[in-house]
Amino acid sequence: MNDLMPTILVIFGAGGDLTKHKIIPALYDLFLDQKLPQDFSILGLDHQGWTQEEFNNHFKENINDFSRQRKMNEKKTEESWRTFSIFLKYLNLDFLKPESYALLHEELKRSPKYIFYLATAPFLVKNIINCLGEAKLFSNKESRVVIEKPFGKDLKSSNELNETLTRFLDESQIYRIDHYLGKETVQNILALRFGNSLFEPLWNRNYIDNVQITVAEEIGVESRGNYYDKSGALRDMVENHLFQLLCLIAMEPPVDFIKNEFQNKMIDVLHSIRPIPKDQVSNFAVRGQYIGYREEVRVDPNSKTETFAALKLYVDNWRWQDIPFYLRVGKKMPKQVAEISLQFRSVPHQTFPGKTCEMSMPNNLIIRIQPEESIILRFQVKRPGTHFELHPVDMRFCYNEYFPEKFPSAYETLLLDIINGDGTLFVRSDRETAAWSIITPVLDDWEKNIPSDFSNYSEGSWGPIASDELIERDGRKWLLTSSSMEDHGACPLP
Repeated sequence: MNDLMPTILVIFGAGGDLTKHKIIPALYDLFLDQKLPQDFSILGLDHQGWTQEEFNNHFKENINDFSRQRKMNEKKTEESWRTFSIFLKYLNLDFLKPESYALLHEELKRSPKYIFYLATAPFLVKNIINCLGEAKLFSNKESRVVIEKPFGKDLKSSNELNETLTRFLDESQIYRIDHYLGKETVQNILALRFGNSLFEPLWNRNYIDNVQITVAEEIGVESRGNYYDKSGALRDMVENHLFQLLCLIAMEPPVDFIKNEFQNKMIDVLHSIRPIPKDQVSNFAVRGQYIGYREEVRVDPNSKTETFAALKLYVDNWRWQDIPFYLRVGKKMPKQVAEISLQFRSVPHQTFPGKTCEMSMPNNLIIRIQPEESIILRFQVKRPGTHFELHPVDMRFCYNEYFPEKFPSAYETLLLDIINGDGTLFVRSDRETAAWSIITPVLDDWEKNIPSDFSNYSEGSWGPIASDELIERDGRKWLLTSSSMEDHGACPLP
């Protein structure tokens, strides 16, 4: 344990999946690594009506899984869990009743610093913030609020949420969490670009033909139908996760890796994105819905919600002018993969004649975020033989081969930053405004023009035909690097 200020972490929605599968396991890992404050406690709020023992046991199965990953024996696991569970306290609370917050106020009297983590359904957030504010629970300037995406559902609602937050809090007290920014491979984009003199000189419109960002999931909506059917792929993934990746790829070098400097460079990218004309949305955005989505639990049988979205965007600045950024995300894809591919321009002259020219392929730099974290540089070599024939090969860096130790999870990294008061890897309000400004015209168009062809792609495909047409109109193709990598041997999973 360290000498950080005594802290209470208050989790609204402590009985939910996010708390069980992400937040508590991350806190347990930080506890095992002795990175939590010496005087630290977790107050879980929900309306489950649990006893304290039931609350503790709700998390124990997941904790055991994490202990096995650390190769802890059963005795040590029991001892560690017994010590950790002392931090846990459960309080039954109705989030919608202002009078309930007097009880919470009483619980927090003993600590000089408290963090409110809103792991709840989005529609509850504004009400909880108002109740906390009216109960004077933000009067302590050490208090902080953590909010999960989505931060609103469009530009108007996002602005309204920010107005509610800033009525009671300074921007420095608000932590809008996007777990993608806590991932090791995502942060390594900065190291790759700005820690090496090899790549940055090539990182511009003179050498790069296009950038593709793909986040594909094999699963459908599973138990999230009620939330997902009100959100869709564009709100759920593109406005936040994919835009964060785009910004990291396109941003200018920061002078220092400090909060405002880093945030400003990210926001500069969003401000540079060319607005999509209202009458040309179909030329820049594609949506799809997998066959069978409407039969999912808690999904409207006539739903028009998209489970696939693809965008073509341009960053209008000196570095990236007229270079397309293609983004796509979808469920029920052939495999789970998240990767960024920078395709370099083709060689200006084909030196090698005949069949070799047909085999020639542009170079690619591939940043794989999941499932096996890696960075791959694809280039051409001569295939052995009597004929001069080019063949693509990969130069590969695999995280788990160089760093076999367990990575901290994204939530470990971000929770520790919250406790330490470091907001660098979190989303500032003006970044949210800029992001929603980009996609709200698309959402408005999709709301007015109801698709007649839903559902329009089958399970195990790469989305609707219109997605291929979006990129093929420019004489390009989606780069299915995950498939071709398997042919050449992908990184071994740990």
